[in-house]
Amino acid sequence: MPELPPVSDLLANAVTALGGKERPGQMTMAAAVDNAIQNKEHLAVQAGTGTGKSLAYLVPSLRYAVRTGRTVVISTATIALQRQLVDRDLPRLAEALTKPLGRTPEFAILKGRNNYLCLNKINSAIPEEPAEAELFDAFAVSRLGREVKRLNEWASDTETGDRDELTPGVGDRAWRQVSVSSRECLGKSRCPFGQDCFAERARAESAQADIVVTNHALLAIDAISGVQVLPEHDLVVVDEAHELVDRVTGIATAELSATAISTAARRCAKLIDEQEVDRLEEAAEAWHSVLDELPPVRWDSLPEGIGGVLALIRDAAWNARTALNPQGSGGPGNDPEAAAGRNMAIAGVEEIHDSAVRALTAFDEPDPAVRRDVVWLSADEIRGVTRRTLRMAPLAVGGLLRSQLFGAATVVLTSATLQIGGNFDGLARTWGLPPQSGGRVDPATANSAEAPNDADTVRWTSLDVGSPFDHAKSGILYVAQHLPAPGRDGLPPAYLDEIERLVGAAGGRTLGLFSSMRAAKAATEVLRKRLDTPILCQGEDSTGALVRKFADDPETSLFGTLSLWQGVDVPGPSLSLVILDRIPFPRPDDPLLAARQRAVESRGGNGFLTVAASHAALLLAQGTGRLLRSVDDRGVVAILDPRLATARYGGFLRASLPPYWETADPEVVAEALRRLSAAATV
Repeated sequence: MPELPPVSDLLANAVTALGGKERPGQMTMAAAVDNAIQNKEHLAVQAGTGTGKSLAYLVPSLRYAVRTGRTVVISTATIALQRQLVDRDLPRLAEALTKPLGRTPEFAILKGRNNYLCLNKINSAIPEEPAEAELFDAFAVSRLGREVKRLNEWASDTETGDRDELTPGVGDRAWRQVSVSSRECLGKSRCPFGQDCFAERARAESAQADIVVTNHALLAIDAISGVQVLPEHDLVVVDEAHELVDRVTGIATAELSATAISTAARRCAKLIDEQEVDRLEEAAEAWHSVLDELPPVRWDSLPEGIGGVLALIRDAAWNARTALNPQGSGGPGNDPEAAAGRNMAIAGVEEIHDSAVRALTAFDEPDPAVRRDVVWLSADEIRGVTRRTLRMAPLAVGGLLRSQLFGAATVVLTSATLQIGGNFDGLARTWGLPPQSGGRVDPATANSAEAPNDADTVRWTSLDVGSPFDHAKSGILYVAQHLPAPGRDGLPPAYLDEIERLVGAAGGRTLGLFSSMRAAKAATEVLRKRLDTPILCQGEDSTGALVRKFADDPETSLFGTLSLWQGVDVPGPSLSLVILDRIPFPRPDDPLLAARQRAVESRGGNGFLTVAASHAALLLAQGTGRLLRSVDDRGVVAILDPRLATARYGGFLRASLPPYWETADPEVVAEALRRLSAAATV
């Protein structure tokens, strides 16, 4: 194969073909990614909004894939970025680079099996039973029926079977009627629809692609399960890398509820002896009774009586599993519908069994600070019914990532927000990488994946390529030092007065980011009566629809909570003010983060800064990043919580934010907002 042009030439070619312009940060990042690939050295790159980071990692990735014939995996946290890459960036880039690369690069998207419609399930009578609470909810059953009917109609039209391509979408329960997990799948060779299977077709396409776009969840499954679900690869690009640890933690979390046990029992009905089904039902009833008596808190040991019930669940599930498939076959005969039903039943009881075993063994290690799992009981209200669920999540996933991800491939991690407190060490520790400032890697691990000794060589570099925005000239960071510190009893009246004054000066054009849904709704209710400009509130419509309405009408404001901190991209005059009601520290009763904080403190570290303040810093960076989305944007970030300026940890948090011009003078801010509003209406 002839020598390919260097990355710098390919990037220049792509930028010209796509009608863009040269960006120094993009060129620097592309060169750094290329260098990391050549030297097989991990790289973390912070690239601010407007840098063009997608092209900066796609160009060297495509060059590597074409030169070596090996697949490159691109992992994202959100559907929105997946769609941007697959529907916009990669098609245009492949066309632009066809000539210099000597052929048209191929790309594909790959998701977990349960994201694709299952043709066998939709053509068989294998329903997923409604939860007990829904059996008595006529509206829920009716809606479920309508959604399943629409899914059946869509099945004959779709070319991909990809859930994300169904518009409008359907609820999880309806989707489960037409999809299967990997455990429930019959397998291509045994399924009558194996040749036409949407999931298998997606996997086959990905195996031939130069670039495979996937999500952090599937990347985690590939690392955790030991079963290869992604094509062979030795280069991974993790975009939205600030989300990696949370997504991996979510995949590694197990649950055990009475509803799940009952569902497993119903799946087994008519497949095994009634006596074994009854044992499962009895275990579900016992689990419900014992959990109903306990408060929803973190467990530091097994409460009295729990061990016996968990053993009952474990044994009932194992007996059912043995009865379901004694010879390891899929069931009698060649009936695919019967085999599919048996597979669903097996998957259900195996999950119940594994969760019970995990709970029983979670406390074998006497020291809570080094236990593998954090265990807690949660109480969730669903349609007026409180359901208690035992959850088990890994204390940390750094060991797992270091051995299974960084130990298996060259990894490039990128995001607009990777520096916490002014450096990369905070996130590096959670990824299992040695801090660049020295010190040891946190030895806490997940899923028995032992972290390599710190003496082992793990080569990685970091780079902040900056942003094309001049933050000091384009934005003001206003910290309302004159306000009282936030309390636990909702928004203080002074906060509502301050929001009214700020939104009024801005003429609407405000994104209000609140620490709780209760605060967002309270502010909406009060300020709708005080202001002449419209206010939308999260929950009144789908988030996507609300953001569109907000963007389309400059005088409209949008108030909401966590998903808006990271999911709003509205350039132009519709957004000139971002208000944050308080520093977004995690809830003190968050069982997982509290356990991680305790683990750090037990080893002599600063648990508050390492866990709680780092969590807040990352969210603050994401939230304040909503303001400037294009080089022409101007505006104000107003943080009502005075602790950002007065508390000892304030400097650590501010070091994570873009370098806005700072002030505590409310009159300066109000006048700036009035000028922006006047300029936007000219």
